[in-house]
Amino acid sequence: MQIIVVGGGKMGTHLAGRLQADGEAVTIIEARQGDAERVRRVRPDCTVVCGNASDPQILERAGVRMADVVVAVTGEDEVNLVISMLAKMEFAVPRVVARVNDPRNAWMFTPANGVDVGVNQADIMARFVLEGMNLRDVYTLMRLGRGDHSIVQANVGAGSQVDGSALRDIIFPDQTIVIAVDRKGDITVPNGDTVLQADDEAILFTNGDGRDAIRRLFA
Repeated sequence: MQIIVVGGGKMGTHLAGRLQADGEAVTIIEARQGDAERVRRVRPDCTVVCGNASDPQILERAGVRMADVVVAVTGEDEVNLVISMLAKMEFAVPRVVARVNDPRNAWMFTPANGVDVGVNQADIMARFVLEGMNLRDVYTLMRLGRGDHSIVQANVGAGSQVDGSALRDIIFPDQTIVIAVDRKGDITVPNGDTVLQADDEAILFTNGDGRDAIRRLFA
């Protein structure tokens, strides 16, 4: 995929490296000349464009018309929102992801304003803190849309209701699907015959009500 990352700070530089390691073609846009030069040194295999991404000409120079994804991760919510609106509404980029720095601004980062996924750092941190207080909890990997659906990770506890059971024999809550099983680093796409074992990590799609039922099943 062709991915444009707007913002060459620590987050943008790290993100670009992760995406590049996965084989994606990454272009970084950074407004400040000194920071752009630093990014070129740190990420020599990425294309770096120096300029203000709120300017459509800079986005075009970065190849926005060919981009599959634009990720706006600057430290300014207003900038991230403007870039998202330009990417989606002016250039019809298929997927736009934006960083939310101030949780009070999260309500603006919606598809109506060009944002497919708004990454609210404060909300994510709060969820991990709260979930980490309970060793039997289910960890949220990604929230989907504006509802309560999410992709979660649950560890199969030894002696739990699902330990040693085939998926077809487990009564999962409504709107819950097991989409992957990680067994000691070996990830498989399961079917009804897949038997869960203690210490497996199951990745599930579920809703808010399903989380509690999953917690009881896996603990």
